[in-house]
Amino acid sequence: MQHEKIIVMDFGGQYNQLIARRVRECNVYCEIYSYKRDIEEIKAMNPKGIILTGGPNSAYEADSPTYSKELFELGIPVLGICYGSQLMMHLLGGHVCKAPVREYGKIEVAVDRSSAMFGDVSEQTICWMSHNDYIEKAAPGFKVTAHTPDCPVAAAEDPERGLYALQFHPEVLHTQEGTKMLSNFVYKVCGCKGDWRMDSFVESSIEAIRAKVGNGKVLCALSGGVDSSVAAVLLSKAVGQQLTCVFVDHGLLRKNEGDEVEAVFGPSGPYNLNFIRVNAQQRFYDKLAGVTEPEKKRKIIGEEFIRVFEEEAKKIGAVDFLVQGTIYPDVVESGVGGESAVIKSHHNVGGLPDYVDFKEIIEPLRDLFKDEVRKAGLELGIPEYLVYRQPFPGPGLGIRIIGEVTAEKVRIVQDADAIYREEIAAAGLDRSIGQYFAALTNMRSVGVMGDERTYDYAVALRAVNTVDFMTAEAAEIPYSVLQKVTSRIVNEVAHVNRVFYDCTSKPPGTIEFE
Repeated sequence: MQHEKIIVMDFGGQYNQLIARRVRECNVYCEIYSYKRDIEEIKAMNPKGIILTGGPNSAYEADSPTYSKELFELGIPVLGICYGSQLMMHLLGGHVCKAPVREYGKIEVAVDRSSAMFGDVSEQTICWMSHNDYIEKAAPGFKVTAHTPDCPVAAAEDPERGLYALQFHPEVLHTQEGTKMLSNFVYKVCGCKGDWRMDSFVESSIEAIRAKVGNGKVLCALSGGVDSSVAAVLLSKAVGQQLTCVFVDHGLLRKNEGDEVEAVFGPSGPYNLNFIRVNAQQRFYDKLAGVTEPEKKRKIIGEEFIRVFEEEAKKIGAVDFLVQGTIYPDVVESGVGGESAVIKSHHNVGGLPDYVDFKEIIEPLRDLFKDEVRKAGLELGIPEYLVYRQPFPGPGLGIRIIGEVTAEKVRIVQDADAIYREEIAAAGLDRSIGQYFAALTNMRSVGVMGDERTYDYAVALRAVNTVDFMTAEAAEIPYSVLQKVTSRIVNEVAHVNRVFYDCTSKPPGTIEFE
């Protein structure tokens, strides 16, 4: 099924994925492409509308990202946001220059409600501004539809040509009526019907997989994480017994996680999968002995995982398809979709693995954001506790243990993390925090327990709120909850005598703790 589509042209803005997600929340399909995409390719996609993102550059400088003026003459509605709005004005004859007053943060904006963008928006509305440059003079043919005391052109439009410009960011939550504005653009300006829904995605995916696989054999590496679980169930609904799932337990999973995964996907679970569990814990611990450097640990775990998977795949023999749980942020962050810098190497995207005898890769979730993957999971009937489980990195606890990984350290961090998750759930905070976990520092210090001095480890608790996992703020957990967690960890987990709470945001920190 072909969905109507909005295209986001990425000029290096940090919120590009957020724009696409907000549009999809309006039930309209949306994809991100670099501004380097040729205009003929854009035309061939036949989008209902185009959104130009923000970015760190100045539109009037010679080496800044730009685009062909022809984009504005296609008869396709275009919305420019922040840098996108300045570029539109600059290319069409307006004047953009350094702003006398830089606007940053929540600003009250006066809007013209006769505009299609602002019909149901309050006359004075709070918007998120973040700009050094501003549009001093709108391009010929444009009418100014919003302003602030320091920003004469906070929004402008030329409805005849379907061109709209917003100096602020409607996609971020700080813009109180931003979702209304984006909804107005996709429905009132672009004329979208809103046919992007999870039930129809699941249905059409199952049909497409069936048609593609035919009577072929399919192999899936199942980690028990949300992405691979949803991908596996989608495939099992489509091709049943033609699918074999291999679950490698590398001994770096959360407490009892291996058994939980087996309970759902194994022989006694509801999915009737060909399920193979490989208990390779000791093998991974042996390989990691003495290794302290984070990137080296990642590589060892990744390579050993491939070796184990390869050995199992050889027993199965040639397969036609290999399933990967790649999701849309993987595609965008690895530089395939958008323009933003690649933060890390993604194990899900890139060269095809050369260690399994197969013909083709299937990536059934490649077009979905994380929250959409969860919706698909619920649609497929996967238990809620699995669908909403905490994001978990491929190398597992290997990167939540600072320094050398040992079986004892894994046990410490598993027990501490289980207590933390239990108490967060008991306090009713489990759905309101983006991600939370316990990590084991490499610090040992003196403590007192009973009448004896101890010399034991410190556990760090991490909890962040994030929309897109690109940036994150430390979550404000009530002190009484932290106290309870601390007391339980120190009393119940052997060899821990201190607990810290990590208040660092991302950037400068990362969400993980390696």
